[in-house]
Amino acid sequence: MGFAQIITTTTCDACGGRGSIIENPCPECRGTGLVEVYRKIKVNVPAGVDEGFTLRLRGEGEIHPQSKVPGDLYLTISIAPHKYFRREGDDLIFETQISFPQAALGTEIAVPTLEGHMWLKIPPGTQSGTVFRLRGKGMPRIRSRYSRGDLLVKVNIKVPTKLNEKQRALLKELEKELE
Repeated sequence: MGFAQIITTTTCDACGGRGSIIENPCPECRGTGLVEVYRKIKVNVPAGVDEGFTLRLRGEGEIHPQSKVPGDLYLTISIAPHKYFRREGDDLIFETQISFPQAALGTEIAVPTLEGHMWLKIPPGTQSGTVFRLRGKGMPRIRSRYSRGDLLVKVNIKVPTKLNEKQRALLKELEKELE
């Protein structure tokens, strides 16, 4: 049986491995030579990023105490809900309501897009829940300069909750005609 010798090396608790001890450290940096400073950084967020996407900003992180070299700053993207759209991947979903006569007779409706409004033709006989696809009107794809997702327009038929006598009579007459 032999004898084993274990040697452990660690940094000095007093100087932190710098080789010198500061007798009267300044109160701001406490002898580290580093001061905490808050600043604003302008960040270019690529078009099309989604919830949870992480951006790496090289050299914008904290400075290492010994090497004095700044590290990287990582930003995780959080996206607020939109007023009109719901997002599924690169596609946008927009829900709208039309009246029963508009669904039965057909109409044109204004639909918001990322570039402004456009007109969508609703054909006669459109059923509630029908989805129309507007190709290339969704979110930009993050890895492609020219490709985009689609805008899906879901049309729901708005059924009136209060009818006057004339409206009720007209609907009953229509019901008899459709039988």
